[in-house]
Amino acid sequence: MAKRALSWKRAAAIGWRDLKSAPGKFGFVVLSVAVGVAALVGVRGFSESFRSTLTSEARSLIAGDLSARIFRQSLPEEEHKIAALGQQGVRATWVTETISMASVPPDPVPLLVSLKAVDPTEYPYYGKAELEPAMTLQQALQGDSAVVADEFLIRLNAHVGQTLRLGGRNFKIAAVLKQEPDRISAGAGMGPRVMISRAALAQTGLIAPGSRASQRLLVKLPEKAQPGLDAKAMRKQLEEALPDAQVTDFREGNPGLSEGLDHASAILSLICLVAMVLGAIGVAMAMHAHLEQRMDMLAILKAMGAGSADLLRIFLLQTLGLGLAGGLLGVAAGAGVMLALPAVFGKLLPVHTVLGFPWRSVLAGLGTGLLTTLLFCLPPLLDVRSVRPVLVLRRLVEPGPEGIGGWFARLWARRLQVGLAVVVVLALGGIAWALSDSAMVGTWFALGVTTALVVLLLLAVVALRTVRFVLNRVRLRLPSSLRHGLANLYRPGNQSAAVLAALGTGVMLILAVYLMQAALLRDIRETAAPTLPNVFLVDVTTDEAVGIKAFFQHQPGVTQMLDLMPVVSGRFISLNGQPVEQLKGQHYPRRMLENAELSWSDALPAGDRITQGKWWTNGTAAELAMGEGAAQRLHLGLGSAVELETSSGIHRLKVAAIYRADGQHLGARVPFVLPSGMLKDDVATWYGGVHVDPKQIATMERALFTAYPTVSVINIADVLQRIESVVDQITFVVRFLAGFSIFAGLMILASSIASTRFKRMREAVVLKTLGATRMRIVRTFSVEFSVLGLLAGAVGVVFANLLTRVLLHKLDVGFHIEWAATAIALVGTAVLATATGWIASYRILGLRPLEVLREE
Repeated sequence: MAKRALSWKRAAAIGWRDLKSAPGKFGFVVLSVAVGVAALVGVRGFSESFRSTLTSEARSLIAGDLSARIFRQSLPEEEHKIAALGQQGVRATWVTETISMASVPPDPVPLLVSLKAVDPTEYPYYGKAELEPAMTLQQALQGDSAVVADEFLIRLNAHVGQTLRLGGRNFKIAAVLKQEPDRISAGAGMGPRVMISRAALAQTGLIAPGSRASQRLLVKLPEKAQPGLDAKAMRKQLEEALPDAQVTDFREGNPGLSEGLDHASAILSLICLVAMVLGAIGVAMAMHAHLEQRMDMLAILKAMGAGSADLLRIFLLQTLGLGLAGGLLGVAAGAGVMLALPAVFGKLLPVHTVLGFPWRSVLAGLGTGLLTTLLFCLPPLLDVRSVRPVLVLRRLVEPGPEGIGGWFARLWARRLQVGLAVVVVLALGGIAWALSDSAMVGTWFALGVTTALVVLLLLAVVALRTVRFVLNRVRLRLPSSLRHGLANLYRPGNQSAAVLAALGTGVMLILAVYLMQAALLRDIRETAAPTLPNVFLVDVTTDEAVGIKAFFQHQPGVTQMLDLMPVVSGRFISLNGQPVEQLKGQHYPRRMLENAELSWSDALPAGDRITQGKWWTNGTAAELAMGEGAAQRLHLGLGSAVELETSSGIHRLKVAAIYRADGQHLGARVPFVLPSGMLKDDVATWYGGVHVDPKQIATMERALFTAYPTVSVINIADVLQRIESVVDQITFVVRFLAGFSIFAGLMILASSIASTRFKRMREAVVLKTLGATRMRIVRTFSVEFSVLGLLAGAVGVVFANLLTRVLLHKLDVGFHIEWAATAIALVGTAVLATATGWIASYRILGLRPLEVLREE
């Protein structure tokens, strides 16, 4: 008569009864799943909201998603193309920037000002124009009203409420412009900022054919864009609509900050993936220990007639139940941490983001928790098929088959588990793909984790065999506790190799997260260094340069001395042998070609970083260095030939270096740099950058205007403060989430170590029965724990530094060995292994041999 299979309901009842019989023993599985899912939900949910907030901050630096600048009036056909963008839900507005003369009656002496005209109902799309007294820009620019910068009031000794004479019309000074959101991306200007509405500008008559004015089109993409409508696609449309425009997106408003955002995204994605893998390691270790512990029960069930399918059904339901319980607990903890974080830290947390309930992160975390629990538990679950009651008592003391035949036999016997391991790897890659939104990241992550696990497992086997080899030769010369502790590492039934591989992988991932975040944050902090120039000087003559340097040497509040850079005007004659006249009609920035701004330097300017080629050492070399943006717009690269004409003659040059400017130094002002010998005979205009205490800037401006009335000052202190605020947010959140992930990883590793305590119960009572004292057992187990931790730590820190070096190289960030962190990780792993082992095992010392032997 055929044996009836166990029903799912009955299997669930047996599994539930088994769980209730020893709830504490299953806490390791639930804890591992819960902590991994909590880290994943908390990190992913918070980082998504955080990245959205930071992206908005970056957009405010150009006041839109994209910006297109032309140095002429737009044509009717171009306006028609721009208007057509509205059908895609795109918003666009023009900003006009020019120079003009302004005065404050009755004083007849005019002042050259940098005039900006905007549509206050549209501008800005991101950020905010802060005014004093407080009001909206739309309120301030009603009718014939204007807002002005502090420098304007200082120079003309004026105040809010007075009349401003501009282009033959009178304007009321309605407010002081304290913060202009896109100041850093606006034109350098030649005087203090004055802002009016575009409607008012049209009535002044200042804009006429041939006038020196630039038009900047600001574009905002719809929040829910149509498929295929992103910044890259819109940029292409703008370049087609405005062929000679300089088109930039929000990531180019401040290259250093944008690079920091990319790096922050990379480290946050890495933290999510590490949280997932650490959780999976904890689940695998805990479930493996659980199944090892339940082998006796399995043998009894088989002896009573249960089949392998029945046992699989029982433990599969039990595994899914534990995974679901841990997943729900982790989701609650992760979402709670994410939502409570701003309230808990209050003003200490520089994150100004509105956090909604992280549904996507919750579903991703719960699904990932269940999937990793099932995947990592399937291989050990399949071992229940080979359970034979007669072997239950012999399995703990009989070593497995040795030699090549033994290894091959065991491998063949576990061929189904090997196949499932391949499925686990593929699934990990798929999860990594989903979490990082990149197929390449998913692929490399799965391959990297698999390679690391295999190598670590092999190294663990080699290390254990080395210990055994050495111990066999020095056994008699070692204290008994040390000898016994080392021998425990390779005793039959021990999981030392698996624990070493798991612990080593955990240490590698945790330390890699720390090293990555430390290196990336160090790189990001340079974007907001306190010595960056926050005041720029425009139109300094060669005769004034020496005197202005002396002026700032004696000026109070100067924290970083003045840096001056010469600028020479020139024009391109040909690119790679093709005359510029033949390039008309193509997508080339004609104004950049016809009115190129050049500088000279025989060393890499501050704030620039070479991305291709190398800088010259000979001041007379016929070479040229170009900014990345200019090289892309002109379709030039290393070795390209160009002809330039300046007042001193024609220069035939070869592109020797391409560099990236950080956006905050003078090097970002000029896209072309030549050797000093090429331009030494040309008339130059000098630009300066200096860092002044923001509270002292107004005093400095008054003194500078008195001594040098023709020199214009551009104050971007408020912009740098905003950038510094963003960098502070990146720094705090990355450190917090990295710390949260590291703490979660330590808990998971601790639970993995603790899950092996059940293997020691029988050994402890056997030693007690043979006469061993408690202190001898303590010394024996302490040796085992500490050696296990040291071996795992040594392997983990080596691989962590190798992995970090590779990842940082991919991100173009410098790598430096953190000796302190490496030493702490090495010693800390040993301490963690020893402390956790004893925290979980101290009760063993109080057990009576009869309790364990009778399994009461």
